[in-house]
Amino acid sequence: MQLSWKARRRWSLVILLIGLPAYIVVAISVVNLFDRPPFWVELLVYVALGIVWALPFRFVFRGIGQPDPDATPQPPAKDDAPGR
Repeated sequence: MQLSWKARRRWSLVILLIGLPAYIVVAISVVNLFDRPPFWVELLVYVALGIVWALPFRFVFRGIGQPDPDATPQPPAKDDAPGR
């Protein structure tokens, strides 16, 4: 299923504003179920969890920072500043 650029942009916003905070709460809650590990192990767990959340959503975020490829190109705006 191919999502349009606008749909991917909307979904990326939903994922970042709702999904990521929910994932953080769940990840911290799960880690807190266990005794506190050494600092380096805890750091490794959080880094791994920070990478793992994004893997299923790579296709959604790909190309979102670029201009809409389906939009018609706009001519460059004139600089109407007086005195130039």
